[in-house]
Amino acid sequence: MSTPRPALAVAGNIPQFVLSDRLRKARESAEMTQTELADVIGISRRSVSYYESGESAPKRPQLIAWAMATGVSLSWLETGQPLIMSPSPTPDDQAVRVTGRS
Repeated sequence: MSTPRPALAVAGNIPQFVLSDRLRKARESAEMTQTELADVIGISRRSVSYYESGESAPKRPQLIAWAMATGVSLSWLETGQPLIMSPSPTPDDQAVRVTGRS
């Protein structure tokens, strides 16, 4: 009898979803079935099911394809950490950069 895997790992007081949960959430947020995703990324539906259940883990090429097909960042799929983007510069920031003065 196998032990059930935890749905969440906890870092401090902040829950962290495991890879299999992130894979499922990415697919569901893209409103794709397992079969649709499998067809798009070129793997079997069974592989999608195994990855989402945590029975096996996808290799990096599958993770890249999964991220592209579902519109999530590869970084988030791999680590659970959101991709941090630099804030867009304001017009004032751009003026300082171009003229060298504020």
